[in-house]
Amino acid sequence: MLSPTKINHIALGVTDMEEALHFWQEALGLQLDRVEDVPVEKARVAFFHVGESEIELVQPTSNDTGLANYLEKKGPGIHHLCLEVDDIKAMIDQLISKGVEMINDSARTRDDGKKYAFIHPKSTHGVLVELYELPNIE
Repeated sequence: MLSPTKINHIALGVTDMEEALHFWQEALGLQLDRVEDVPVEKARVAFFHVGESEIELVQPTSNDTGLANYLEKKGPGIHHLCLEVDDIKAMIDQLISKGVEMINDSARTRDDGKKYAFIHPKSTHGVLVELYELPNIE
């Protein structure tokens, strides 16, 4: 049976990226690693390394996204947990075979080569879970 290899990141939905960055950098003293626009997801994201994992701040860049709807209903806070896997296709197939509801039945690929898919919170007792497969860098 396949299982995740580590927590890649915890994503926090924010409505004001600059205000959120200020807290994580100034109050907690974390070093900002990078800020990226993710047009396909209509989001802006910022990453802080914490040990072997990251904290991701994610702000919608459009009001017609799942994240924008989530923030409107629930406000800022923990949005999802991202688990790293070695073989995302096999993991998705395994989950579906066990009756797990997926948001993405197949992985999407980011510009940097990372593959990702989301598990529906209905199957995880209320937690949105993202799966990541990192590209092989050799």
